Amino acid sequence: MTWASLLDWAPSFALTLARVGGAMALLPALGESAAPAIVRIGLALGITILLLPDLQPMTPVVPESGLQMALMVAGEVATGLWFGWVARMFALALPIAAQFIAYLIGLSSVLQPDAELGSQSTALGKLFELAAPMLILSTGLYVLPLKALDGLFRLIPPGHMLPAGDSAEVALHAVGTAFGLALQLASPFVVADIVWHVAIGQIARAGSRMQIYFVSMPGQILGGLALLMLTGSAIILAWRDSAQSFLGLLPGSQ
Repeated sequence: MTWASLLDWAPSFALTLARVGGAMALLPALGESAAPAIVRIGLALGITILLLPDLQPMTPVVPESGLQMALMVAGEVATGLWFGWVARMFALALPIAAQFIAYLIGLSSVLQPDAELGSQSTALGKLFELAAPMLILSTGLYVLPLKALDGLFRLIPPGHMLPAGDSAEVALHAVGTAFGLALQLASPFVVADIVWHVAIGQIARAGSRMQIYFVSMPGQILGGLALLMLTGSAIILAWRDSAQSFLGLLPGSQ
């Protein structure tokens, strides 16, 4: 391969790497902050090289202005970040549900903020946050967003801007679906918490001098942990099935 042919492939490589790299920064399981940066960079380069032969004919003519080329690269990064964020929103449904559960059973703490979720951190939330990428990797679900990323290049060719209206609609749908699923996963604890507080309220009215908080909290925590022991596997399996359906419908999957 001559130097001139390498120069012909360079714009396509830059645009493809920009989108793939942006997506790999946020894709669930593949873009976790706990993973070494060199591993994520290697994955992005490997995927770019695999996609490049098919995408090179779709690459637009290189503009003469360097500023226009920089804007095209920035647009590809934005498209990749948008795609990775949409896929990651559904993965966050599991730790969000765990945060709901921890709050309902009395295990949340205001002294431990969670940078990932922007909320209070709990041991239960961290456990489910680790479970989500483990399930995606062990069950092969990571293949679905990678296939969708390949299809996204056909849907939005390299060098083309992300449609603002459609992208906002997809993002809103992803957020609503993720929070709706999180609430569904935590629904047994929501029902149990309502019943528990109604019962505690009746007891407090019957014995007004009783220190009801100190009496009820141990029972609330123990009962919540017992319910979690009974429903934990069902919650994880329900999230896995929903994640498979959602990741199979990402933009570019069809």
